[in-house]
Amino acid sequence: MDTIEGISIGIALSAACGFRIFIPPLVMSIAAIFGHLPLASGFAWVGTYPALIAFAVATVVEVGAYYIPLLDHLLDTVATPTAIAIGTAITAAFLPDTDPLLKWTLAAIAGGGTAGTIQGLTGLARISSTALTIGLGNSVVATLESFGAFVLSILALVLPFLAVSLAVVLIVVSLSKIIQIFYSKKQVE
Repeated sequence: MDTIEGISIGIALSAACGFRIFIPPLVMSIAAIFGHLPLASGFAWVGTYPALIAFAVATVVEVGAYYIPLLDHLLDTVATPTAIAIGTAITAAFLPDTDPLLKWTLAAIAGGGTAGTIQGLTGLARISSTALTIGLGNSVVATLESFGAFVLSILALVLPFLAVSLAVVLIVVSLSKIIQIFYSKKQVE
């Protein structure tokens, strides 16, 4: 795996962490166990059966918890810093072994920043869903987020450049929509 491809995989998996924190590490673990995903030194533990079991249990708990009213909003407050941390670690797992300061700075900016941005946008989607549907639409949002995390994680391993492109498009479109809404409210006032 070349450096650019590794960075793309790391960033795409970090973006998927913004949707669901534990789905990307679960997909990584499965791929590493079956020999389809080389990891940087220090991250070989991800490709072990104990890690696979831990990520599988955490994924089931996380996905299920987002279908419980009010708990979904509470999870969003905890998920944002956690997504940033795990997104940073995932990106670091795919960066070459170079200067640790450079490696972890790049991982924090690219991986953590992407995961945090996506997580923030999904939190806004959940708040909007609650406001518009009195919380009845939150299960639809939760399902779309879980599906998005799974698809983006698989794409990150199969077509990493496409996965990164999709994440960038999602961020740009979402932020432009937020800016458009903000300015339309300003004009009304």
